[in-house]
Amino acid sequence: MTIQGKRLLAACAVAAFGIAIGFGKPADAQQKVLRFIPHANLSSIDPITTTGYIVRNHGYLVYDTLFATDANFKIQPQMVDKWTTSPDKLRWEFTLRDGLKFHDGAPVRPADVIASVKRWSARDTFGQAMAATVDSYEAIGDKTFAIKLKKPFPLMLEALGKLSSNVPFIMPERIANTDPAQNITDATGSGPFRFVRSEWVPGQKAVYERFADYKPRSEPPSWAAGGKVVKIDRLEFRIIPDPAVASAALGAGEVDWYEQPPVDLLPTMARNKDIKIELIDPLGSMAMLRFNHLHPPFNNPAVRRAVMMAVNQNDYLQAIIGNKEYYKVCKSFFTCGTPMASDVGIENAAGDLNKAKQMLKESGYKGEKVVIISPTDIPTNHLQSLVTEDLLKKLGMNVELVATDWGSVLARRASKNPPDQGGWSIFHTWWVGPDVVNPALHAPLRGNGAASWPGWPTDATMEALREKWLVAPTPAEQVSIAKEMQARAYEMVPYVTTGQFQQPTAFRTSISGIIVSPVPFFWNVEKR
Repeated sequence: MTIQGKRLLAACAVAAFGIAIGFGKPADAQQKVLRFIPHANLSSIDPITTTGYIVRNHGYLVYDTLFATDANFKIQPQMVDKWTTSPDKLRWEFTLRDGLKFHDGAPVRPADVIASVKRWSARDTFGQAMAATVDSYEAIGDKTFAIKLKKPFPLMLEALGKLSSNVPFIMPERIANTDPAQNITDATGSGPFRFVRSEWVPGQKAVYERFADYKPRSEPPSWAAGGKVVKIDRLEFRIIPDPAVASAALGAGEVDWYEQPPVDLLPTMARNKDIKIELIDPLGSMAMLRFNHLHPPFNNPAVRRAVMMAVNQNDYLQAIIGNKEYYKVCKSFFTCGTPMASDVGIENAAGDLNKAKQMLKESGYKGEKVVIISPTDIPTNHLQSLVTEDLLKKLGMNVELVATDWGSVLARRASKNPPDQGGWSIFHTWWVGPDVVNPALHAPLRGNGAASWPGWPTDATMEALREKWLVAPTPAEQVSIAKEMQARAYEMVPYVTTGQFQQPTAFRTSISGIIVSPVPFFWNVEKR
């Protein structure tokens, strides 16, 4: 049976599925309830310990930020009312807006902000760069705090207002004091929605309610910036891993918005006059194959280079998207279509299987097992894994595919154990374009060892180039340094880019006000 046939057969189960998980049963019939199918299960509520986008999306609902990125990539104040810098650029002073309040009724204080920024900067790649320049933090009265620096950090606002994972969300001090390596268990924030912990069922649903005491800014919404005006009463994440069941639920009106429907189902969905299909992410996403640099065989850069030579992006893009309207080959380590992107070194990713076999033979590969961890509930990642499994077997490598759910993958990829002791060798994912546009934001390009994003590459040359980029005085010098970084990336191979794609979203025509952005936001959204 074809994939489409299997999906149609599965769709017949949607009514029974809807009854099983309680579709159409809001807590209050008078409430405006938005039912949303996210791209993954919400298995964690800590947006600092993981870069998983489902947790980032959760974070934007329940937390607020000091600054935010707008649709023109400009940094705008969010929780901050005003700020100043000293003439020598070594002291930044910030004053919070009036009326900021946490979901438990407590006011947002400078101590909460300082603890939150410290915790975020211990984990985030941009935050780590900022933290290296910080001498001290100071709380001043009820609404003002200062950051004293050891040396100027001109990208301060860009760090505090970064758009995507990890976002510097502000939490209560008692929660933000949690060890940055440990998950928080309390989702109290000051954002426009309140997390209903009692209704959270991992693998089935997560529920949010409008926070009545949230005071939005007066500016119009623009990406993460501007007024976060909530126009629904209740938001329900409905976890439906089967695409056929999910699309059938949308078609039947059991849910309102399907974040990432598979492209092969779009023609059927488009025939439903009550469904709209749109591209709301202007930059698209960069897909990738990530190596574990700690253990054989990928602690050997020659083995990594052999795999990179073998990768044919068209194979991956056809598997995960299929429709050329929504993808393109992009071998840059920075998002194609943005200033830092280049063609430097791309000859090292030629998709030449025969050359790759020779390179692997010369690398000293000894037949070590390659463990690929793959989430079956995220098709984009799982389909990449299947392509890689087949490719590595053709290369002559010893491969094991471990297929589980995304939550289990997130837990296992955090392990630094050897692959045969609960660790891993390869996982696949994607980053939205804004996350990898430049070295300040680009977590998977770091070479800072144990502090790196999972995979943990160590490369002093890459780190030195990044530091050089952070203080480059002109855009032209930044571009030049980015080219050096890309050349180095093709030598040390922190990961392999598998292409650039755009993911359409689908929603009922009863829904309006969706913000065009790389991140799905839920303020400004209306349901009639």
